[in-house]
Amino acid sequence: MATEELKAEEKIKAIQTALREEGIEAWLFYNFRGSNIFATRILDLPKHLMHTRRYFYLVPASGAPHKLVHAIEQWNLDSLPGEKTIYLSWGSLEQGLGSMLKGLKRVAMEYSPRNAIPYVSNVDAGTIEVVRSCGVEVVSSANLVQRFEARWDDVQLQDNIETAKHLREIVDLAFGFIKGHVTSGTPLTEYDVQQFMLAEFSKRGIMTESDPNCSVNENSANPHYEPTKEIHSPIKRGDFVLLDLWAKKNAPRSVYADITWTGYVGESVPDEYKKIFLIVKGARNAALEFVRTGMREGHDIYGWQADDAARAVIKRQGFGEAFMHRTGHSIGEVIHGNGANLDNLETRDERRIIPQTSFSIEPGIYLAGRFGVRSEIDVYVSAEREVLVTGEPMQEEVVAILA
Repeated sequence: MATEELKAEEKIKAIQTALREEGIEAWLFYNFRGSNIFATRILDLPKHLMHTRRYFYLVPASGAPHKLVHAIEQWNLDSLPGEKTIYLSWGSLEQGLGSMLKGLKRVAMEYSPRNAIPYVSNVDAGTIEVVRSCGVEVVSSANLVQRFEARWDDVQLQDNIETAKHLREIVDLAFGFIKGHVTSGTPLTEYDVQQFMLAEFSKRGIMTESDPNCSVNENSANPHYEPTKEIHSPIKRGDFVLLDLWAKKNAPRSVYADITWTGYVGESVPDEYKKIFLIVKGARNAALEFVRTGMREGHDIYGWQADDAARAVIKRQGFGEAFMHRTGHSIGEVIHGNGANLDNLETRDERRIIPQTSFSIEPGIYLAGRFGVRSEIDVYVSAEREVLVTGEPMQEEVVAILA
């Protein structure tokens, strides 16, 4: 058997194992003109192929897969095992789909009820209607997708640990860079600090899909603020500074690390900054402890629950409305990965947090026109359910940059 065929057979076996563990009869992959990137990636289809016509690929929990392809592109799924049905008209497409699904009651697709998890809702409503008309229930493949899209191997974990170490060092260097300029009276801006961090990225062989952030005072109250060459603020004594930086190794399959730290340009930190940071730190630690306890005790835990754990701390202190984003996001080969997010605000993420995946924990309080505090760590859950924080030490207090 050729290497490619063996690889495809192994992938199908892995999918079937996942289906049996999830208690789902089959996974129905669908794609049209690249609308479902998960189908292309999970099935590991050749990248050069044009998918200008609809295809379906059914993988049952046991037994042989089945392909439904258009006559013009009837060879597009030949890299995969299974019987092939060729359709030509829309009528023969629906007939072929009905035959393919005969006898099944529940199939998974890249769909989320009420679009609760939009990150996996890649199949259009009309296609879902056609599949349902064949007498089957469509359930979300969200938990299946993250098993194949979000889990890391040992090499990726090691890459992350090394990158996180770089980012922690760069944070300290950036605060030192600020201190040097302020104490010498040399003008300094947010953009200068951003460019300093990017230069450190380059020295260390790490890269980013978008530039890191340095924001001062009221700019730090904008969670997605980023300075540019044209738009930035000066940094001077008495300013509050937030650094948010994310990067990965400049190598294939490398995964991101992503951290946020805060500092004050002075010898000691004013009480108002200390107070808000301690609340945010408490929320961060509450989410981390929730995940650690759940994993240690063998419970199924979900993204929305971890968000609730952090958000409750901030709400109790009266700042619930100032925590305007989810607690954390999945981390992978792209900065916002395809696993469970820690979110019960923007979405209700009902995906389980599973071993061999990573996510950020980054609660924040944003006081418009004044300042914003966020404390971000990265968490990895090992195959043995051990919960690791990469890029330690975690921030325990606002850094007094001129101390």
